[in-house]
Amino acid sequence: MPRNGKLVRISLALVGAALVAALAVTGASAAQKSSKDTLSGSGSSLIAPAVAIWSQLYTASTIQYNSVGSGTGIKNISHRIGDFGASDAPLNKPQAQACNGCAQIPWALTATSPVVNIPGVGPHQLKLTGTVLANIYLGKITNWNDPAITALNKGLNLPNLKIVPVHRSDGSGDTYVFTNYLSKVSHVWKTQVGCATTVTWPGVGVGAPKNPGVAAAVSSNPGAIGYVSIAYTISNHLKLARMKNRAGKYVLPTINSIESAAQLVKAEKIPANNKISITDPPKSPKYRNAYPLSTFTYIIIPLQSPKASALKAFVTWALGSQAQGAIKKLVFAPMPSVVVKAAKKTLAKIHT
Repeated sequence: MPRNGKLVRISLALVGAALVAALAVTGASAAQKSSKDTLSGSGSSLIAPAVAIWSQLYTASTIQYNSVGSGTGIKNISHRIGDFGASDAPLNKPQAQACNGCAQIPWALTATSPVVNIPGVGPHQLKLTGTVLANIYLGKITNWNDPAITALNKGLNLPNLKIVPVHRSDGSGDTYVFTNYLSKVSHVWKTQVGCATTVTWPGVGVGAPKNPGVAAAVSSNPGAIGYVSIAYTISNHLKLARMKNRAGKYVLPTINSIESAAQLVKAEKIPANNKISITDPPKSPKYRNAYPLSTFTYIIIPLQSPKASALKAFVTWALGSQAQGAIKKLVFAPMPSVVVKAAKKTLAKIHT
């Protein structure tokens, strides 16, 4: 495997088992903590595996999290349902206004990844470009042996098989990352579909809810292609495609390639609302190994909260080395220090 394609070397079976175990938060452990210290949140399915691990490690409060998708998470916290929301997409202007005094704080770094189910094609074998990926979801490329795909994959036996594009049917931060990337690499996509947590998809393929739904749809449909956060490729044994970055390298989502993309962030360029985009880094030796669909993910907290102290303590802990290190096995890369500094600056504004 290429140096920049160094995936975390843990058995898929072991990681899947660890993820299942982490998601099964026992009532016994919750009972050991006072109910007044319970923090409840909802939103992003991308961050759910990480929060599941954190909830097992964090002892100061009980963390309850409902993986309902970024769009619903934003709506819930805007209506003050729960103590926090979570989204892989930064709040747009109408969402920020509707949230009526919310802070968005980056708290994890990972990637959204195209995955495929092509008979006869193994993991990491398929190569794709952003243009080809856009044309698949636009319905312009409909078969796996299309000349545009075979030209990228010389020597790979691609079948004469219909492509089944799978997309999220719910409001999704992964959809935001995916469409944000496609809007940067395809003018047609930008003008005809655009970038958002929910878009009007061209009339091809099928929709499925949340990361587990997309993973299941791809797994059960030969010829399918979809996009999920990298943690779900591990637990569902999905086959990743290699994506061509602007430097011309076909890369996989790894700790190293995600960190390479995150070099885009500079302290002086982090806006007050912490909105950060690191998709499609430029053609430069600095970003030679960068994965083009890397992303930060955010916790959304009302600036004024009766649980301000507990929330600040939890997020401060989540930004620390123990919490960040615990989720590396799910291919969450360590947060850059400049982003952690900006996150803590915003976190300090939370009050009762």
